[in-house]
Amino acid sequence: MSELINNREYRREMLKKLIKRLHDGEPVESVQKDFQKHLDGITTAEIVELENSLVAEGMPVEEIQRLCDVHAAVFGASVEEIHDYKKLMEEEGHPIEVFKKENRGIEAFIENSLRPALENFRMEGSGENAEKLLKAVSRLLEIDRHYSRKENLLFPYMEKYGITTPPKVMWGVDDEIRAAIKDAVDSLKNRKDMDNIPDKIENVITRVKDMIFKEENILFPMVSEVFTEDEWLTIYRESKEIGFCFIDDVEQWKPERVDVEKEEQEKGEKEAEDGYIRFETGILEIEELSAMLDTLPIDITFVDRNDTVKYFSQSKDRIFARTKAVIGRKVQNCHPPASVHVVESIVNDFKSGKKDKEEFWINMGSKYVYIRYFAVRDKEGKYLGTVEVTQDIKPIQEIRGEKRILD
Repeated sequence: MSELINNREYRREMLKKLIKRLHDGEPVESVQKDFQKHLDGITTAEIVELENSLVAEGMPVEEIQRLCDVHAAVFGASVEEIHDYKKLMEEEGHPIEVFKKENRGIEAFIENSLRPALENFRMEGSGENAEKLLKAVSRLLEIDRHYSRKENLLFPYMEKYGITTPPKVMWGVDDEIRAAIKDAVDSLKNRKDMDNIPDKIENVITRVKDMIFKEENILFPMVSEVFTEDEWLTIYRESKEIGFCFIDDVEQWKPERVDVEKEEQEKGEKEAEDGYIRFETGILEIEELSAMLDTLPIDITFVDRNDTVKYFSQSKDRIFARTKAVIGRKVQNCHPPASVHVVESIVNDFKSGKKDKEEFWINMGSKYVYIRYFAVRDKEGKYLGTVEVTQDIKPIQEIRGEKRILD
């Protein structure tokens, strides 16, 4: 273990030294040789850690942003390919798949429209060729929708998970690309600085393609490791308000859900007669039962024997937010990929009878949250599902002395 820690620390320090050598103006070629020698196979997580540590040590975000394209060129060939998000890239209508389609559309537009217009302009830079190039470059401004969805929908969730530096850096580079496109459009419209138009547009093309690389090899794998399916569903629903670019249409994304009500009806389950639910120890109206569960100072979530979420309470001070979209989902999809194996381990232990409960406790701001999982079984011990009970126990911990009913 200590060997792994030392190796990780060595890689991190070496990475920082190489970035700083670039910062000091050393040629990319010489830095790249040392990078490939010492740090071949760098992961996305290490790039994030690097950027965060540089900011923590006082390097301005703007400085990392200025170096972004340079160190991308050095790291590009060595970033470890991450396969976790490949499935998302192929799932029709998923936000990642839509971003990917747009990137292919952007690349096709550059090669089939923008670059031919640029080559014609190089041969004859006035009149009709200039107008066609202006039209092509102006069309590229539509890329703003792609960047805006990324910045306004992905970045907030990244920050929620403590991934703060990469969004700041990437947003800054997005703005630089926007500005570079607008500058080229302005030059063509006003027929100014015409001799530099080809270089300006080549710079735009290079930076747009570099950003595609960063998205697909760094950003998308990074977020696929932490975002839950509910978060992706929110991103999907809100994407339409911002809009899309360089694609004809967006497929409807339908995350796999179980229709709980239909499933129960097919099994012959009926609603309680006359609006009452009868227990061995009493009888309650459905309204009474629902209100009682929502009044308890705990959050309750029930997952059935097939790992399907079937119920959650709606107490006014709920600790972990739930939406009705969670009903019918597999419990594994309600958690970030990094913690799915823990969830599966708990459920499997309950199903096998190895355990009947599991518990955790964490600090969440001013709350001290106690999370308990219980195996729900029938009288014969048959597994029926898992109930999660969550409570802020800080007020309980602060209780001192006695308070009697007659006090």
